[in-house]
Amino acid sequence: MLIFAIGLACGPAHADRRVALVIGNSAYKSAPKLGNPVNDATLVGGMFKKAGFDSVDVRLDLSASEMRRMLREFAGRTRDAEMAVIYYAGHGIELDGTNYLIPTDATLETDGDVLDETIPVERALFAVEPAKQLRLIILDACRDNPFSKTMKRTLASRAIGRGLAKVEPTSPNTMIAFAAKAGSTASDGDSRNSPFATALVEHLPKPGLDLRKAFGFVRDDVLKATGYKQEPYVYGSLGGDDVPLVVVKPAATGPQANPQDAIRRDYELALQLATRDGWEAFLAAYPEGFYANLAKGQLNKIGAEETRASAEQKAKAAELEKARLIAERAQKAEQEKAAAAAKAAEEARIAAEKQKQIEQARADAAERQRKVAEAAAEKAQAEKQAAEKAKAELAARQAAEKAEQGAKPPADRQMPEPEKKVAALSPAPASTLSAADLTKSVQSELRRVGCLSAGSEGDWNAASQRSLTLFNKYAGTQFDAKLASVDALDALKAKPGRVCPLVCNFGFKADGDQCVKITCRAGYRVGDDNECEKVQEKKPVATREDSRQRDDDRKKSESAPSKPQATGQIYCNSAGCRPVRQGCRLEGWGNRNAGMASGGGSSMVEVCN
Repeated sequence: MLIFAIGLACGPAHADRRVALVIGNSAYKSAPKLGNPVNDATLVGGMFKKAGFDSVDVRLDLSASEMRRMLREFAGRTRDAEMAVIYYAGHGIELDGTNYLIPTDATLETDGDVLDETIPVERALFAVEPAKQLRLIILDACRDNPFSKTMKRTLASRAIGRGLAKVEPTSPNTMIAFAAKAGSTASDGDSRNSPFATALVEHLPKPGLDLRKAFGFVRDDVLKATGYKQEPYVYGSLGGDDVPLVVVKPAATGPQANPQDAIRRDYELALQLATRDGWEAFLAAYPEGFYANLAKGQLNKIGAEETRASAEQKAKAAELEKARLIAERAQKAEQEKAAAAAKAAEEARIAAEKQKQIEQARADAAERQRKVAEAAAEKAQAEKQAAEKAKAELAARQAAEKAEQGAKPPADRQMPEPEKKVAALSPAPASTLSAADLTKSVQSELRRVGCLSAGSEGDWNAASQRSLTLFNKYAGTQFDAKLASVDALDALKAKPGRVCPLVCNFGFKADGDQCVKITCRAGYRVGDDNECEKVQEKKPVATREDSRQRDDDRKKSESAPSKPQATGQIYCNSAGCRPVRQGCRLEGWGNRNAGMASGGGSSMVEVCN
C-alpha cells in the first residue's frame, strides 16, 4: 500500500505505464573482457529509475539462454505498457545484413555458429512490439568485434560487416538508436562510462524533451567527446507529436492544497518503509527541497549500513580464504613431496633405461666384432687355400713348359672385362619388408651406386652408416645415417648409376667403373703416390753372409798346399810371402796381379839383374 501511495504521488508522469530492460555484457568467456558495458548498463538503469519508470530490470553478463528468457519475460510486461525501452551494451555482430547481440558464453568459431549462439536484434523488436505509444531499442554494441577476426568462413561470399548494419523498423512509433552509424565502430572511452552512455543519461531524462531532439543532443556530445570519430545514429520514425521520455507535469488550476503536506506525507511513508527503493522513488518524485535533502540523508545512512555489512562480509570471506590457503599450502607441501619422489623415481628409471641401452650397445658391438673376426678368419683361410692352389698350378705349368723343349710360351692375353648385369628384380613393397630385409636392400643399393664395398649382411654397422653418409654428400640428400629407412631405399633406387667416386687400392687406378693395374715402362715403378717413378740404383751393401763367405774362402786358401804366387809386388812360395826385392822382377806365365787363389802362381820366379 505504501509503494502504491508513492506511485500515486508521482503525479501525471506515471499516468502511462513505462517499462525498461537493461542488459550489460562484459565478462566474455572466449574474448577479452570489456570494461564499460556493465558500468554503462548500471548507469542507464539508474537513469530509467530516476525518470519514474514503473519497471526497470537491470541484468549483467547474461548467457544466450538467459538473454532469451529475459526477452521473453519482458515481452509479457510490455502488453499493457505505453512505453517499452530495451538498452543493450556489449558485443554485436552483423552477418549478411542481419544484426545479432552476442551473449557472454558465445564462442563463434565459424560463421554458422552465429545463428545458434547469438540473439538477433529482431528478437528485441518482437519483445517491445506490444507497447502502445513508443517502442525504443538503444544498442551500444558497435564496438570493434574480436570474434569476426578469428571466425572461420564456411562460404567465401558470406559478408561479416564492421559494426552493425542499417535497420529500418516496419512498426510505427519504433526507434532504434545506434552508438555509432551503421558500418562503423564505437569507442569505450577512457573513463568509467562510454561517451554514448554518458550523453544518454544527460539528455534523455529531461522532462518534456522530445526523443528526436534528445538523441540529436546525444549525437552532438559524442562527436565532440570522440574528436568527430564516432557519430550516433537513429533509425525509424515517430509521429508529429513530441514524445518525451519524461512527461512535464501539467500546471495546476484552481485552488490547490499545500504541496508541502503531500511531500511530508510521502516522506513519512518512505520513512516507514525505510528501504533504498522507497527513498529513490521519493527523490524521483521530489528531487529538490527540504524533504529531498532529508531523503538523501536517509539514503546515505542506508549506504553506510550497506558499506559496513559489505566490509564485514569481506572480512569473513578473507578469514575463510586465509584458512583455505593454509590448508592448500599444507596440501601443496604434500603434493610437492610426492612430486619430488615421483621425479626421483622417474630419473632412476631413465638412468636404468640408459644403462640398459649402453650395455645393449656394448653387447651389439662385441657381437659385430665377433662376426668381423670370423669373417676375417674365413677370408684368410680362403686366401691361403687359393694361394696353395695357385702355387700347385704354377708348379705344374712350369714342369709342362720344361718338357716341351723350346716351345714358345703362350702370349699374355688380357681377359675381356665381364659385362655388368643388373638384375631387374621386383622387390616387395617397402612397407612389407622386415628390418633385416630393409637393411640388406639399402646395403645392396649402396654397393650398386659405389658407396659401399662390404657385403650385404643385414647388419647396419659403422661401414653402412659411413656409406650412407657418403651418399648424402654426393647425392645432396639428408637421410639419417644411423638407420636404414624406406625413404633412403627409394632415393637409392632412383639413381641409375654410380654416385660415390671409385676408390682403388694401391697399384691400381680408376678406369670408368673398374680399377685397372698401373703398368710402368722399363726403369720405372709405382711410387708411394700411386704414380710411376724412376728406379734409383742402390750400391751393394755388405751383409753378414758376404763376410762369412770371405772368411771361408780365406781359410780354404790357407789350408791348401803353398805355391809360389804373385800378388802385385808380393812374392809368395812355400816358405811364405815377401816383397819383390828392388832391382828384381817376376817372370813366368800367369797373372802377376792375381791373388793366391789364381791357380797359376807356381810358374812365377824372381829374376834379379
